[in-house]
Amino acid sequence: MFGISLSSLPLLGGARNVTPADSVVLSYEQVEDIGRELDELRARVVADLGQKDRDYIYSIIKAQRGFEVAGRGLMYLGFLPPFWLAAVGALGVSKILDNMEIGHNVMHGQYDWMREPGLNSRVFEWDTVCPADQWRHSHNYMHHTYTNIVGRDRDIGYGILRMDEGQKWHPYYLGNPVYAFALMMLFEWGVMLHDLEAENVIKGKRTWRDVKPLLQGMRRKAGRQVLKDYVVFPALTGPLFVTTLLGNVGANLVRNVWTYSIIFCGHFPTGVQTFTEEETAEETRGQWYVRQMLGSANIEGGRLFHIMSGNLSHQIEHHLFPDLPANRYPEMAPQVRALCEKHGLPYNTGGFFRQIGSVWAKIFKLALPDFLTGSTPPPGVIVERQKTAA
Repeated sequence: MFGISLSSLPLLGGARNVTPADSVVLSYEQVEDIGRELDELRARVVADLGQKDRDYIYSIIKAQRGFEVAGRGLMYLGFLPPFWLAAVGALGVSKILDNMEIGHNVMHGQYDWMREPGLNSRVFEWDTVCPADQWRHSHNYMHHTYTNIVGRDRDIGYGILRMDEGQKWHPYYLGNPVYAFALMMLFEWGVMLHDLEAENVIKGKRTWRDVKPLLQGMRRKAGRQVLKDYVVFPALTGPLFVTTLLGNVGANLVRNVWTYSIIFCGHFPTGVQTFTEEETAEETRGQWYVRQMLGSANIEGGRLFHIMSGNLSHQIEHHLFPDLPANRYPEMAPQVRALCEKHGLPYNTGGFFRQIGSVWAKIFKLALPDFLTGSTPPPGVIVERQKTAA
């Protein structure tokens, strides 16, 4: 649903012309206070970065490499089902750690302060088919700048799904659940194609000349990944080629389903708000912060769960501070939650099955035209985006 600004309320028609009685109204001054408090929280964490954070990321890298070596080694015993399953599991964990707690976070610049070549956000490459430079544009810039702005944030539906009522319904969306399932199974390929904006190429908004360099980058990166996972490593196991090939497919599938689920839980469960381009046209830093909080959701779990999610289980904190080391999000979360409670803001959090269940419910609901499902009530938070004259 849309986060509405008071200054735009008179322009909205129907039920949105009426401020719900139970809505939280944030004044311009409150929003700026929130911004200052979050800036102060950020400054405290930045000042405290040091050896603890170095040790953490290197321990994760060591674990990731250990799981990969174990998985590759166990494939030589893949003719025995228990060893094959163990190999798939170890490789799956390795790929999840590489993509989420290492790759995603390193490429956000979370460890640039260490000045270590292997952890430099501008040159880091990860174990997936999507070229890192293209991901940094589609994710770091497009998504984190225009988070949940319908028409600007292409992560709302990834160009193929209807994930918000602000997206006009079309019969094509009847296939919403099918497209979502396919995206989940092939998630690394969907991420690879994201920056291509294929739907805009089809509509003529982008020419093939525009996307030629992207296609060349995709071909090089995907080619190396396919060669590694589906030719070289299977060939190294000799007569177990097919068994190893299937194991590598299984490991990639485990990673795809897990990353899709974590990311969708952080962006699309019930209660997450979206926004219009008009109301966010001249945002202050405080308003940007509030948009991140209203447009994100957390997933509750233990320490291992948070590590395996790349700490994207703290999606609210990640959207507020995308370039701070993600291992700091658990200690920041109580302070962010307290700030939300202080100002009456919702802090969208819940268990994994609750969040993913609401995501899939939304996927099925938005497959249907609005007249069959009804419209979602107006948002519970209304932001005053213009300073009241004295």
